[in-house]
Formats: sequence, structure tokens, C-alpha cells
Amino acid sequence: MNQRPYTMDTLLGIMAKLRDPEVGCPWDQQQHWQSIVPYTIEETYELVDAINQAIESKDFSDVKLELGDVLFQVVFYAQFGQEQGDFNFADVVDGICEKLIRRHPHVFTEQDFADEAAITANWEAEKAKERAGKSASKASVLDDVPMALPALSRAQKLQKRCANVGFDWPSVEPVIDKVKEELEEVQEAIASKQPQDVAEEIGDLLFSCVNLARACDFDAEDLLRQANQKFSNRFRGVEALAAESGKDLKQMSLEEMDALWDKVKENYKN
Repeated sequence: MNQRPYTMDTLLGIMAKLRDPEVGCPWDQQQHWQSIVPYTIEETYELVDAINQAIESKDFSDVKLELGDVLFQVVFYAQFGQEQGDFNFADVVDGICEKLIRRHPHVFTEQDFADEAAITANWEAEKAKERAGKSASKASVLDDVPMALPALSRAQKLQKRCANVGFDWPSVEPVIDKVKEELEEVQEAIASKQPQDVAEEIGDLLFSCVNLARACDFDAEDLLRQANQKFSNRFRGVEALAAESGKDLKQMSLEEMDALWDKVKENYKN
């Protein structure tokens, strides 16, 4: 076990030993399909954070570590499958290889496509066949959009699925009009002082904003993540300026904090 570099076989062996009923780790022995899902989600977000930070710092060492953590999650699930006699890690690898080869005939076969749009159309057609093959009872193009996706990502995926069958705005202009319409409905709901109506209309507004991001060829989840980071950086700047002047934000007026905010924004421009 101490001879490096370790291999995929080593990792699979480690996983099997951790789960061994006699000599394994008590924590790993107690885990099941549902119990490690939160860890899978957490590790995935940590990988995304590491990638975003690496792009800025040009240091990808943490990405390597976080990829290992995500890979371990895959191995964990594969171990469950093997213990149940359903599948093993080799089956997982075989499945993804088969799917990638089949979805890329322009790379792995002699089949040719006119342009990138044709390649994308073939990709979506293959995915549609896969969805149809999973269950004859699933009749909707939306059936297998994961419920566990972050809300913005799920909204964009739902919209994209509908767009694939032609249910979509022809250009960005009517999407902008829809955003304005939804904002007006939010204002009307607020005026009516009906909390449930306000909540519903704000949800509709968010959904239309996702549609606007998609119409402009952006990923809504990425855009909000970037906006979150920009806000965080700027507010930290406000805190820093307040500290430099010996002031406590809690004791400052909104006008004073706004002035610091504007100063930070100006510094960002420069």
C-alpha cells in the first residue's frame, strides 16, 4: 500500500477494505446510497470552487486534490453496486466509454456532419434515444431532469429541453419583454399585499431571468456565482474602508455605507 505512484486498482482495493465487514472502517461500513449523497454534492462544489480559484491564481494543485475526492465518491457508489451484485467500477467505465463513442460518431467513426449545429443535433438525438430507452412510461422530454439540481441550473435545463422541441422564443427581444412583464407582475403582487402571490411572481421573474441568460448563451448558475463573488469582494472592500477609518459598520448609516460602496466600485473600475 505504501508503494507509489498508486493506481486505480489501488484505490479500488482501498475502498473494498474500508467497506470490509471485519477489518474495515466503522464509518465507511455504515454508509449507504443515500448517506453519502450530501458528501457527493459538497465535494462537487468544492471542486468547482477549486477550479474557479485556480483559474485566477494559475495554481491547479488544489484541483488535483478535489478531483480525487470526487473520484472517491464514484468509487464509493461503485462499491455499493458491486456489493449488491448490480454492477462494479469496470461496468461504470465501460458504460461511459460506450456512451461517449456513440455520441461522437464524427470522431470515432467515418460519419460526417455539415457543421457544429448538426453535431449538436445528433448529440441531442442520441440523448433523446437514451431517455426513451430508460422507460416506456416516461413520455415527457422533462422526465429525467434531476430534481436535485440547483434551482437555476434546473430551470435552464428545463428551458433547454423545451427549446429542443421548438418551444422557445425566436430571439432575445421577446425574452426581455417577458422579464419586464414579470417584474410588473411582482410589483402588482406587492401592492396587493398577498405574500403567496408575491412569492409566486418573484419565482416567475427568476425563471424569466434564467431564460434571458440562456437566450444570451450564458449559464445562469455561473452568472449568479460570479455576481455573488463580485458582491462579496466589494462588501469586503466596504468593511476594509470602514476599518481604516476606525468605524463599525453597525454604527454607520446606510448613506455612509453607500458612499464607501461607491468608492469601492470606483476602485474596481480603476
